Amino acid sequence: MNLNQVITLSPKVISQELSGETLILDLESECYFGLDAVGTRIWHLIREGADVLTIYNTLLEEYDVEGAQLQDDLEALLADASKRGLITLQEAS
Repeated sequence: MNLNQVITLSPKVISQELSGETLILDLESECYFGLDAVGTRIWHLIREGADVLTIYNTLLEEYDVEGAQLQDDLEALLADASKRGLITLQEAS
């Protein structure tokens, strides 16, 4: 995973936090997606404009996780969200 990427939320996505989890609706496909507590934290950071490196460093500080495992999990979540059109990943300039 390239940590030097910026993330842009799709304008066709809305989200709502419910009991520590996040429900995301893709208005184009009309599909719902759910995020657990850690996914919700990542979603908050994305909405605040954090880049991938900032998200990685923030989660490394906040959770008891090995760096390699965090990188794998973060990459999987971001790749899935990108594939589904919820976000766009771009190289930082």
